[in-house]
Amino acid sequence: MLVYITYHPTKNESNQAKHGMPLDEARSFEWADALVRKDDRFEYGEDRMSAIGYIGNRLHVVVYVDRGNIRRIISLRKANKREERQYAEA
Repeated sequence: MLVYITYHPTKNESNQAKHGMPLDEARSFEWADALVRKDDRFEYGEDRMSAIGYIGNRLHVVVYVDRGNIRRIISLRKANKREERQYAEA
């Protein structure tokens, strides 16, 4: 299934300010090899997912929601050491 990446422009600006990355970088995320988990820390009202995977040669974390063939990106940042370890151990 073809998935379209989308995000809210205001969220893109805040993600760039906080993490130094535009959300459209998620288009380069290697989804096929990602470690994906449901983000159930809070009740979001929808199934929010967290994925650890590569963009280029660096691990990143992307938080997103799938709605049909639309993948709405919520957050994108470089993975921290704990997340790198989780990916390596999976």
